[in-house]
Amino acid sequence: MVSILANNHDRNTKQLNGTHKAHVHSKVEAEVLARYKPTINATSLMSHLRSTGESTAGALEYFNSTRHIVVYYEDLIQNRTKMVDVLDFLKVPQRKLASRHVKIHTRPLSDQVRNWDDVYHSLKGTQYENFLNADYRM
Repeated sequence: MVSILANNHDRNTKQLNGTHKAHVHSKVEAEVLARYKPTINATSLMSHLRSTGESTAGALEYFNSTRHIVVYYEDLIQNRTKMVDVLDFLKVPQRKLASRHVKIHTRPLSDQVRNWDDVYHSLKGTQYENFLNADYRM
């Protein structure tokens, strides 16, 4: 959600020399984009997360009869060998993959959201509480 809100902000403000960039290739560009701290609507957050979960479940159900695997971003970050599963699924040779993309949001979520206290209190004690402690640093 932080990435989506930040991407929408940059689409309007074009922080990098008047150009919108969803993906960057330098730490300097990443730092410029990471300065933006979105405000998350804490009032509608629960319904938004619920709706997103329902959409995901619906997509999985729709494609249930199609050959597929489910890969979560968190799995790729926490388990570097998860990409091997993806390559095997795609039936392509295993190889070391590299990207020039530089991660934009590397700080704890509490440092990236303007109204973190509101978000924290909205999710604390709910089924989404585990999102509060997510760590996506690389």
